[in-house]
Order: sequence, then structure tokens, then C-alpha cells
Amino acid sequence: MPQTPSRTSAPTRRSFLAALGGTAAFGALAGCGVPAAYVRPGDRSATDRSASDRKLTWANWPLYIDTDDADRNRRPTLEAFERRTGISVDYVEEINDNDEFFGKISPALMSHRPTGRDLIVISDWMCARYVRLGWVQAMDRARQPNVARNLDPLLRSPAFDPGRRFTVPWQSGITGIAYDHRRLGREIRHVSDLWADDLKGRVTLLSGLDEAFALLMQGDGVDITRWTADDFHRMCDQVERQVRRGQIRRFTGNDYTKDLISGDVLACQAYSGDVIQLQADNPGIRFVVPEEGAELWSDSLMIPDLARHKANAERLIDYYYAPEPAARLAAWVNYVCPVPAARDVLADSKDKDTAALADNPLIFPDSGMRRRLAVARDITSTERAEYARRWNRIAGL
Repeated sequence: MPQTPSRTSAPTRRSFLAALGGTAAFGALAGCGVPAAYVRPGDRSATDRSASDRKLTWANWPLYIDTDDADRNRRPTLEAFERRTGISVDYVEEINDNDEFFGKISPALMSHRPTGRDLIVISDWMCARYVRLGWVQAMDRARQPNVARNLDPLLRSPAFDPGRRFTVPWQSGITGIAYDHRRLGREIRHVSDLWADDLKGRVTLLSGLDEAFALLMQGDGVDITRWTADDFHRMCDQVERQVRRGQIRRFTGNDYTKDLISGDVLACQAYSGDVIQLQADNPGIRFVVPEEGAELWSDSLMIPDLARHKANAERLIDYYYAPEPAARLAAWVNYVCPVPAARDVLADSKDKDTAALADNPLIFPDSGMRRRLAVARDITSTERAEYARRWNRIAGL
């Protein structure tokens, strides 16, 4: 199995909220102010052409599937699915930002028209809105025995989609803390360690509300599966104090990696998949799941309303939940694999570097780390405008 190559653009998969305007408009749409936007269960499906029309269209993020080392236009696991099933997949790398993609397909979904896509992959905090609006179809688990059997128990029932009826994780990751142990000269174990005097002006936080809030709340001992408004505002108060005292150098998107590599920053909020890439060139960079816990997130697969090839899409999802394809994908992407059974496949690899991935806790979290991971409850449509307004003022957005 190929190792994941260095990919500077890969982190774009965890997009951030750039401005209040977009989130406020989105919150209004998802709320009761636009009742026509909601699609009732009986109006979500169309005649499925899967049996006679052996194809599907799949929208995904760039660089989020395995490719052949000799030819980046070839995708080994996807080609294997096509050979095995006779289903042709039009794979389109068109998602660069959750909000931008929402703007692209929402007019069709609001007006009850097909999107032209049978399968999409977006971040769970955005998936929550699609689920609330009734813009995605429930999946038939009878067609997905691998999903039923192999989906990681930690990911089985997020608050926005109990039982994962409408979503299935494509890949997952952890929002924790990355730091340069060699330059800092000590360990970081707690979120509160970011506020130490020897890190003044050398810390960055993520700018996106959905990306940043959970870990910071966990540092205060909050159960992020059931956080409250008081928890949110207490976290904001704390971050405001750190901004005033000059502790936080800046709020970042995915460009936090540049500051960490250069040494301008010694510790930062970070995504587990990014750190695996950074460690290849700088083994002094470490990733920590704080003792108080860290957020486990996913980018998930969904089938939009009126998709014409629903059964084909369900079959493709289930294919990637078999251990072998899941292992090959994990070896290339290096995010948290949502199929724990893939670990044994990697461990049995004859390639030493590939086999070593089976013991990487940032791909397959060990039992100690798993106990500290939680899936945050999402920000509801009624909360979003207020919370985004306050957070964006703090982050300077």
C-alpha cells in the first residue's frame, strides 16, 4: 500500500467559517424563518435508476482518496469497486469549503430539484444542517452490512444523527494540540498549558467557531456532548482574557502548520492528520490529546434528496467499510480510520512502513486515547448567529 505523500493542500478538508454573514444567513435558512426550505420525508426520494443505470456521481474534497504513485489520476480503491460491481463512478473533486458547496447545491435542494450528485462528503457540523432541513435521504442498512458491522462505536450515534441513519463517516480526525517539543523543552498535557508564560505570543487557535470551540470547552471540564450556553460564554471569556494579555499570536485557518514549522509558534490547536505529515520532516513536533479530552470529528458521506442512483451510492459506501479498502485508504489519507478492523490489515502488510501505521494512535487511537475522545454536539440553527457573532469578534473575523 502506498504511503501518503506530502500534500500541502490536504488540510483544506477542515474548512473554517470565514465571516458571520455566511453563518448568519445559513442559520436563518435552517431555522423556522424559511419553512419552505424543509423537505418532508415523503418528498426526499426519487425513482432509483441504479438497477438499469450502473453509475453514480460522487462529490468529494481534493486529495481525499488514495491515488496511484505512478499516476495520480488513478484511484486504486475506486477502480477496484468499479471492476467488482460494474458501477461507473464519476468522481468530482469539487468541494473546497463547506459553506461554498452549500451555496452551490442549496438552490436545487430548496426547490425540490435533483442536485446532479448521488453522494457528497461534508463536515459533520454542516451535515447537521442538511439533516435538520431534510435534504438527505436515510440509508438502507440492509444494503450496508459492512457499515453495520465495522463502523467505529465512537462514531455510531452523534447528537445530530442518532444511529447514523443519514450519514456515514468517510474519514475522521481529532482536534487537539500540536507543539514543538524540541524548541519548547517540555511536555504539554492540558489545554491550560497553552496559557503558560513561556508560550506568551507563541500560541495560535483555530479561527473557525465549529473547529475551535469544543477543545477549549473540554479544557474547562465541559462534557461537549451536552454543552450549554453558559459553557460557551465562559469559554469565550477565557479566550478574550488570553487575547488581551498577548498570549495568542493569532487565529488561523489551516495555515497554522507554517507557523509551527517556522518556530514562530510553539503550540497550537491542530488536526491529527496534519501532524502525521509534519512529523515526517520534524519528529520534534508532537500531537497531544489533552487529559481533559479532545474532539473527535468526521467528514461524512450523505445521499442528497432526489438522488437518481441511491442503491449504487449505498453499495459504494459499504464497499469502503470492508477492512481491505478501508486500510488502503487509511494508509494514504492518514486521518483517523472509522473502520477499526482495518488495523489488522495494515499490521499484516509486508511493507514495514505500512505495517507501522497500524500502531499509530492518530490513525487507530489506542484505548487510553479513545476514553478521552468525544463527538461534540453541534451548534443549533437558533444558537449559531449569536455564537458566531461573539466568536468572530474575538477571532477578528
